[in-house]
Amino acid sequence: MRGIFFDEDEAREVERQLAADGYDVALSRVAYAGEDDDEDHPWAVTTDAPAVVLEILVDHHDGWLDDDTEAPAEAAYAPVDLPDSPKRHHRPPS
Repeated sequence: MRGIFFDEDEAREVERQLAADGYDVALSRVAYAGEDDDEDHPWAVTTDAPAVVLEILVDHHDGWLDDDTEAPAEAAYAPVDLPDSPKRHHRPPS
């Protein structure tokens, strides 16, 4: 899980609180599509803390939760068995 914050000070405070509680924490910038200015990228606090702990901190520091786990690509699109040729619905001409 990760918390996303627009304010660097808020992100660093959440990072400090989580580290003080003994969780692994990493702070980074997140670039979303269409954002050109590097200074406008929000801050991401990635941690191994339980989701409820991060949710409380995110609510208190005006951020939002982002579930950074993605579904595997093979689970999203299962292969479909297709016929080798078109099906004939009419009798062949005699």
